[in-house]
Amino acid sequence: MNDLPLIRILMLVGLLFFGMQATANSLIDTLLVGIHEDPPFVIKDANNHYKGLSIDLWQHISEELGVHTQFVEYSDAIGIIRALDYNELDLSINPLTNSSRRIEKFQVSQPFYISSIGVAVTTSSQGQFQIFISNFFSKDFLKVVLLLLLILLTFGTILWLVERRQNKYQFRPGILGLFDGLWWAAVTMTTVGYGDKAPKTNGGKAIAIIWMFTAVIIISSFTATIASTLTVNSLEANIKGLEDLKTVERIGVVGASDGADFLIRNEINPYETYRTPLQGLRALARKDINVLLHNHISLDYLIRSYQLENKTELLPLNFNRQYRSFMMPKTHPQFDEINKLLLTKIQEPSWNEILKSYSADRE
Repeated sequence: MNDLPLIRILMLVGLLFFGMQATANSLIDTLLVGIHEDPPFVIKDANNHYKGLSIDLWQHISEELGVHTQFVEYSDAIGIIRALDYNELDLSINPLTNSSRRIEKFQVSQPFYISSIGVAVTTSSQGQFQIFISNFFSKDFLKVVLLLLLILLTFGTILWLVERRQNKYQFRPGILGLFDGLWWAAVTMTTVGYGDKAPKTNGGKAIAIIWMFTAVIIISSFTATIASTLTVNSLEANIKGLEDLKTVERIGVVGASDGADFLIRNEINPYETYRTPLQGLRALARKDINVLLHNHISLDYLIRSYQLENKTELLPLNFNRQYRSFMMPKTHPQFDEINKLLLTKIQEPSWNEILKSYSADRE
């Protein structure tokens, strides 16, 4: 009889415990899943419906898990990471990159895809001779030639002003004398040395000495600049590694992406930053930039989907191999279950079918 109150107390505690547990379970029947557009992992169609590698994979997991999903769209991965940090989301199914810092802050799942940063360049159906001719008449090459003529005319005019009175037979008065100075400056720079024009005054000889040494520096610099201008369209195809990439001008990148982080780590300043990889590829097709860095699988998917094969090319070159995973806030009660299901699903034949449906391969 004395044990009856104790039994009732234990029963009441048990009921309260199971009631609280049931309430907790009901709170996570619907998971808030953060996503942002990142083809082919997350694709948003014209009807605002989502599909893609990550979406299809998650649907298989959520069905077996028996939970509902409410997608919350963000503009980029940074917004998702911030929301996870403040426990505003239950899960991110975008293929976020693993790192030691993220493993410390979040629960990081088994990687479901291994990717890398790809390099896309413009393509050209022209031969090398056609490229050379088209570049020879380009605005960039014309600017270099005009600058060189301006420098020659400047030094030639200075010498003519000094020599025109005491050496008027070689440096004639008037407009013809300016051409005499230009001719002398060009002959001296190229070290041809015809000898038909030469300064006789001390001032003219001093100017000639200064011009000779200056011309050596200028001609070497202009030779490299002219060669670069004439071959710029064919340089990108010769990118073999990071050092070659550092020599390329006008590199484009997608903002808040792994490609942008890669450039920062390697002290490379991007020429232009785009909001989406598709914007970057279209700029590349217009030749606004020479190279675009972004996730390899995304570039490959977009080039094929938007039929950009004739204007852009994905090089057989990859940087920064990356392991991509789902992420959840620390101590989320369903992490272990989701992680186990994820590992199970990517080992099933259905995952290979999903990869094939988006023309994606296991890298």
